Amino acid sequence: MKIDLAILNRQFELYQAEYEQAALKVLRAGWYILGREVAAFEKEFADYIGGKFCIGVNSGLDALTLSVRALGIGAGDEVIVPANTYIATVLAITANGATPIFIEPDEFYNLEADKIESAVTSKTKAIMVVHLYGQAACMDKICAVAEKYNLKLIEDCAQSHGAKFKGKMTGTFGNAGCFSFYPTKNLGAFGDGGAVVTNDENLAVTLKMLRNYGSEIKYHNKLEGVNSRLDEMQAALLRVKLSHLDALNAERKKIADRFLSGIKNPRLILPTTCASSEHVYHQFVIRTEKRDEFKRYLEDNGIKTVIHYPIPPHLAECYKRLGYQRGDFQITEKYSDEVLSLPMFNGMTDEEINFVIEVCNGYDA
Repeated sequence: MKIDLAILNRQFELYQAEYEQAALKVLRAGWYILGREVAAFEKEFADYIGGKFCIGVNSGLDALTLSVRALGIGAGDEVIVPANTYIATVLAITANGATPIFIEPDEFYNLEADKIESAVTSKTKAIMVVHLYGQAACMDKICAVAEKYNLKLIEDCAQSHGAKFKGKMTGTFGNAGCFSFYPTKNLGAFGDGGAVVTNDENLAVTLKMLRNYGSEIKYHNKLEGVNSRLDEMQAALLRVKLSHLDALNAERKKIADRFLSGIKNPRLILPTTCASSEHVYHQFVIRTEKRDEFKRYLEDNGIKTVIHYPIPPHLAECYKRLGYQRGDFQITEKYSDEVLSLPMFNGMTDEEINFVIEVCNGYDA
């Protein structure tokens, strides 16, 4: 048997008629940029998340980058960020001229809240928290530090669509909740897409201008903006998927529960969830000391896996100028050497789930 990390057409086939109807509606409408579908999706997604405003943009990276910019963070400013995140989180900071200040993760792979305060300086302007792999970070302590030092709070929710902390949706704790709709995400489009959710009307107005060449009215450019607009087709398709998101997340949780109860190999460290957090399992990430050997073993048995992420941002070639070296963030580096994402996707069959469990349990390093 061969099992890919994600088979996206399985989810499409579940709601194929609805997707096709939505796509045809857009094609026949004759309006393809910033029209009714985008406006409807923005309202529906804001309502789902529990925010007042939603601004659709071109990608999750643009959501982060424009949020940093709209909040007035730039050269000379510092932004606290987890050291073990995907590099896009950090790119949004440096693209605006600000400096990332890395913090080690906790046992749940999220920002270690107890280590934030010691990193705050007179230059710190914001905390950028990432709800990694689909689990909500411990927001109580993070929000407390942000409030104590009057820091902006940006949430990278690229992997946590629908996840909650103490019953409250990720994306609603800070000034801006930034989402990616990359096709593999829990709420994935059929191409690139992203959005920012906020309760701040002024921030929403600024973001809407920034995404559209800096203008509220065509040819009246108040800001130096960019072209970063969620298009009508993606918005229409996202509206379909959003209506099924709770069911899709519930399915992912059931698959994860099967893995958690079925995989018994002591060589594998399975993911755990903080008592107050919800996990929607964008990825099912295990750890093992001989990760590369285990990865080859799975591939030899027909199971495809991916490492999220093999090179932490502080060791990325593009950030040599920051002056970090291996050993500076030992927990992050240990995770990057050991993590491996198992197959996790909607439409995964019982036979496929059982096969992954069986092969994992058969590993004997």
